[in-house]
Amino acid sequence: MYLPFFGLDELPFSLTPDTSFYYGNPSHQEALNTLLIALQMGEGFIKVTGEVGTGKTLLCRKLLRELECIPGFVTAYIANPAMTPTALRANLADELGIRYARNLGQHEVMQLIDRHLVGERKRGNRVVLLIDEAQALPRECLETIRLLTNLETEKSKLLQVVLIGQPELDARLAHPSVRQLRQRVTFSHALTPMRNGAVAGYLAHRLAVAGFKGPCPFPATLARDIGRVCKGVPRLVNIVAHKCLLAAYGEGRAVVTRRHVRRAIADTEAFGEPRRGALAWRAAIALVGAVTIGAAAFGSYLLHSTG
Repeated sequence: MYLPFFGLDELPFSLTPDTSFYYGNPSHQEALNTLLIALQMGEGFIKVTGEVGTGKTLLCRKLLRELECIPGFVTAYIANPAMTPTALRANLADELGIRYARNLGQHEVMQLIDRHLVGERKRGNRVVLLIDEAQALPRECLETIRLLTNLETEKSKLLQVVLIGQPELDARLAHPSVRQLRQRVTFSHALTPMRNGAVAGYLAHRLAVAGFKGPCPFPATLARDIGRVCKGVPRLVNIVAHKCLLAAYGEGRAVVTRRHVRRAIADTEAFGEPRRGALAWRAAIALVGAVTIGAAAFGSYLLHSTG
């Protein structure tokens, strides 16, 4: 809707975890560096936690991209681990490209995975399993993962595991039944929200990636206000910034104002129930759209009538 108005090639504040929009604020960059170093050291279990909306999935995708560029790494990615141990083993086998009959027993599937991991190690490769939303792992699956990491040579693990999830993951790992797995977590990192002062750079970065050229439409003071209200959570910042651009576009303004920010915040359920009065900017957007469509239709009429 507002892409041509602001000279954008794509939506700058989409909630899709697109790695081209990755912004290395200190907490995320520290987590990424920790993961890369620990994996290259051959550590078996690594854990990253973060609250909802802090960019865990984007970090996970970014790590996958980084590992693809480093020779000697083979990756497997599980995005939805709320499954049975049988499904988890099958998912891992599929990710590793292991072909097998679907009626094969679980012991045989484990043997196939074991042989595959041994083969990868003989070729000089490290196999890394990344599990996103790991707080959803059933307790039985945690035990399955622990058993998978028992596969090792005399010098190194055949499978390295990265668990990325919400803080509830810590509570799951604190259960006595998985204490053996908890003891194997050698590196961990907790993602923190952006500081208010970093939000201006974050907004400018995403706009630039989306093709924006020129002065940032978000004044620095308003960017700090957005960061403060959103408590530095990237997902909330994206939602509010997107609505600010919609509101500015609806009024034909190239720069976001404090009024646009207030309306965007009032219209976002994460901050409470939207107020009816706060939705007035939608009418302005609809009016701009109607005028644009009407102008186009009138131009088409003139073209055909004169032709």
